[in-house]
Amino acid sequence: MRSLSLIDQWPVDTAAAAVITSDGTVVARHGDTGRRYPIASVTKLLTAYAALIAVEEGVFELDTPAGPPGATVRDLLAHTSGLAFDQHKVQAAPRSRRIYSSAGFEQLADTLTERSGIKFTDYLREALLEPLALTATTLEGSPGAAGVSTVDDLAKFAAELQMPRLVAPTTLAEATTVVHPDLNGVLPGFGHQKPNDWGLGFEIRDRKDPHWTGTTSSPRTFGHFGQSGTFVWVDPEARAACVVLTDRDFGPWAIEAWPTLTDAVLAELR
Repeated sequence: MRSLSLIDQWPVDTAAAAVITSDGTVVARHGDTGRRYPIASVTKLLTAYAALIAVEEGVFELDTPAGPPGATVRDLLAHTSGLAFDQHKVQAAPRSRRIYSSAGFEQLADTLTERSGIKFTDYLREALLEPLALTATTLEGSPGAAGVSTVDDLAKFAAELQMPRLVAPTTLAEATTVVHPDLNGVLPGFGHQKPNDWGLGFEIRDRKDPHWTGTTSSPRTFGHFGQSGTFVWVDPEARAACVVLTDRDFGPWAIEAWPTLTDAVLAELR
């Protein structure tokens, strides 16, 4: 796909990308797709998926109490627990507003460990990484922000997000549907969003403006970006996904470059 050549114009030293269609086919690659990059908050997608697998395995339920008093597993996934961004302190009552929280994902992983009796890194490996053969992906710290992976691995994960094998399609559908609609909040890097829609670990594009996906991305688009200059999106209406990893931290360059790339990719897919 010629659209991926736009990456060559970005102010980054190295970058890699792939486009994956809904049947799991990688229809385009760019750069060294086997190179490992820190993926920052894209890690949350892996942690969330492990949690969904845990729900199906009966480790806990979405409404199992977890995190601050009154919060649940569902709230930790949907950033409605009231926890602060990167501190384990409460800033608001559960479900009163959407506060994006890496600390919440750390408490989610702790809850999974406590309920399963399995260290979270082991559970993640056994439940998700090994079944999908994500051989280059590791968690090297916080379950909310310390993953390291490759485009090749995340392309396999993007295929799973379009044609799930590890969870039921109904589970994935619930995870990519807005949880607690109409809650306002801050989308990191893009300011206040009214509403700031989120699923179970997956950010949902809906009608957000500005946004890191394209102007032509469907409202159903879901995924995540990371402060390390990385993103994964899935657009169900386009029947495709895109993975991009770079070596430059998120900033104004990405706010300008990422939507342009996404629109170009979607135009080629039509």
